[in-house]
Amino acid sequence: MLAIKKTRPAAGLTLIADAPAPELGPRDVLIAVTHTGICGTDRHIYEWDTWSAHRVPVGITIGHEFVGRVAAVGSDVVRVQPGQRVSGEGHIGDGVCEPCRTGNAHICERVQIIGVDRDGCFAQYLALPEENIWPVHPDIPDEIAAILDPIGNAMHTVMAAGVSGRSVLITGVGIIGLMAVAIARAAGAGMILVSDVNRRRLELARQFGADVTYLASDPGWTAQAREDTHNQGPQVLLEMSGSSRAIREGLTALRNGGTAALLGTPSNPVEINLSNDIIFKGATILGINGRLMYQTWYQVESFLLSRRLHLEPIITHRIELRDFDRGFKLMQTGEAIKVIMRVEEQEGR
Repeated sequence: MLAIKKTRPAAGLTLIADAPAPELGPRDVLIAVTHTGICGTDRHIYEWDTWSAHRVPVGITIGHEFVGRVAAVGSDVVRVQPGQRVSGEGHIGDGVCEPCRTGNAHICERVQIIGVDRDGCFAQYLALPEENIWPVHPDIPDEIAAILDPIGNAMHTVMAAGVSGRSVLITGVGIIGLMAVAIARAAGAGMILVSDVNRRRLELARQFGADVTYLASDPGWTAQAREDTHNQGPQVLLEMSGSSRAIREGLTALRNGGTAALLGTPSNPVEINLSNDIIFKGATILGINGRLMYQTWYQVESFLLSRRLHLEPIITHRIELRDFDRGFKLMQTGEAIKVIMRVEEQEGR
């Protein structure tokens, strides 16, 4: 099969034309991938930053956002049928650690993430355990179904912070940040403020429901954000960028007693003013990892089917899997927001 792999510990990826198809265990489902999305995590791996070099094994097939059709099922699979259109939860828990046994499998002690710890979906075929399969509702189009994973990240972040009726600051309006703007608006947030270094993304944030935008390079934006929220600061911070500067500035802007939900993944350790921005503020800090399994998936489906989310403008480029290098370069230049790759059908599939 075709697969995009990390073949050496350096920048770049390699298209392999004759990669072996996944082996199928008795509880596994084989998915013929039709569409897949390039994510910020994939870009980290493409660029081989510090985080990637310490986490991702060389030789892995990357990618974790997808939709496809069930090609085959293992002998013990009971719910999923060949031919079904499916996506799937990419965090695979061990099922026996304390988090898994207490309903927190998304933070499993020995979690394996597809495209990070084990082979992912930038390929013609992907194998997942049956319990990780998510049947896609027929009213959800392929390109949106391919990005249910990042929509889930945004949904989990927004829902964990409790934005309804509260002022919300979103730092970083890349792909997931823009999704968070739309979800926060649909979830009944009060004033939504956003900051980013990219003017185009700030304009898009307004289209998705942001009330106020700040250019993050402006040194006075945090003071303005506090002034714009009754001289107190926003009640909720959703940190989506992973930028050390954005994290520090977001916490500075946050009002006393506020809640900060941190999703963005920094490439390096971040120094913050713990005393002033957390302890003396009485701030609540929430670390957000992945999605709740599977509460978040049901929430995403409900929002999409109720027509409260219109995320199509996020998808700016559509390319073939073989053209992946151009997709990553479009992201690096800032021209692309979300890139969807179409996966060609294998002969005889």
